[in-house]
Amino acid sequence: MQGGYTNYGQDIGVLMLDTIFPRPVGDIGNARTYDFPVRYKTVKGADTSRIMGEHPDEALIQPFIEAAQELEAEGVKAITTSCGFLAPFQKPLAASVNIPVFTSSLLQAPLIHAMLPPGQVIGVFTERAHNLNDDHFRGVGWSMKDIPVQVQGMKPDAEFPATYIGNQPSLRFDVLKEEMVQMTRDFMASCDTPGAILFECTNMCPFSVYVAEEAGLPVFDVNTLINTFYRARNPRRYA
Repeated sequence: MQGGYTNYGQDIGVLMLDTIFPRPVGDIGNARTYDFPVRYKTVKGADTSRIMGEHPDEALIQPFIEAAQELEAEGVKAITTSCGFLAPFQKPLAASVNIPVFTSSLLQAPLIHAMLPPGQVIGVFTERAHNLNDDHFRGVGWSMKDIPVQVQGMKPDAEFPATYIGNQPSLRFDVLKEEMVQMTRDFMASCDTPGAILFECTNMCPFSVYVAEEAGLPVFDVNTLINTFYRARNPRRYA
């Protein structure tokens, strides 16, 4: 066994936004979400107002790079983030370290598209649909010109974005669950050829099971991406 670090066994490092809202199990910010240890690092000053626009604040690139380099120095084997809107930071972050980086669950879209029959659409679920655009998609290597997606957002008065984007100190799980289910119904009713659902938002992950049950479709999120990497890094040993 090769040394060089103080701590071991935390293969996944997570760059966290600077928030105070609750994170139930299933959320990337709740360590009980995973069957393996993860290592967190908060990027100070990276609040939702600086991330959740048409473009993330470029002044945050350097703090994210420094935090990623700290995680690498602490021994993690891959780095992800707690917000899919950081997709435009994919290339500079990946270039700043010598380990894999996956800033956003949106990286999975080309794989999902390749799995689906021709013509089927990926529903990209996000809190504010008007803020998610092709610049975010191109940041992780694809375009909506090539992959058919329908960006599905929350209603303007929904409690979900008020809780998370508004950085509220409490949440009502049942209300947020119902809003996620209604969002799924809206997508299924408005999309002629739905094939899969992809959550941009990491805070939606606790509700994946309810969305899958309502839609009858596979649901991909940041946790499917994290688990895929972890299993690739730690293959099962067969007898």
